[in-house]
Amino acid sequence: MAQKDVGNKVPIYKLKTTHEVMKYYDEWGKGNKYNKDMVDWNYTGPKETVEVFKKYALNKDMTIFDAGCGSGLVGLELKKFGFKHFHGADLSQKLLDTIPKNLYQKLIKIDLNKPININNNFFDATMCVGTFTFGHVKPQALDEFIRITKSNGLICFTINEGIYEEYGFDKKIETLKKYNKWEEIEFFKSDYIASKDVNAWLGLYKVS
Repeated sequence: MAQKDVGNKVPIYKLKTTHEVMKYYDEWGKGNKYNKDMVDWNYTGPKETVEVFKKYALNKDMTIFDAGCGSGLVGLELKKFGFKHFHGADLSQKLLDTIPKNLYQKLIKIDLNKPININNNFFDATMCVGTFTFGHVKPQALDEFIRITKSNGLICFTINEGIYEEYGFDKKIETLKKYNKWEEIEFFKSDYIASKDVNAWLGLYKVS
């Protein structure tokens, strides 16, 4: 299948290193430009992912880790459906600074390509929307998500279609299934950024 030329439509997809990504997002977060662009682009990732998540996450008091929370778009969706306890983490301090006050219980600045400084089996669920994309977070982060999520907890994420095979997410997901680290509940292709003709795989898994 021919690769979509998404780099010209979404400049962030041309970035290669963690440093480049952080620098880009720090600029993007100024003057609320990031949030405005998400509206203009019709970025539906957070809404779609939370729609799927809430079908299986029946306990509104559960503690959720929003990995790569950006400006808090997933947190805003979670709040709409009555979820109250979520922690956010992102690489860009500028984006973290744009998050509405009191939306998250805790916010931390971290690089998700490195081990996460959170205890084993700490969260009831982990969400990661818009972070598995070009030049961003690699598949090994899924191992960390499983580690910090309780047994029978949920992991819900999107993976940009352009990197699904190129970065090895397809193999990582199958390996985790093979070794009974998690079980698949839903996995399908979603619209993601419809206005830019960019799709993503949306997955929901239960930790074994």
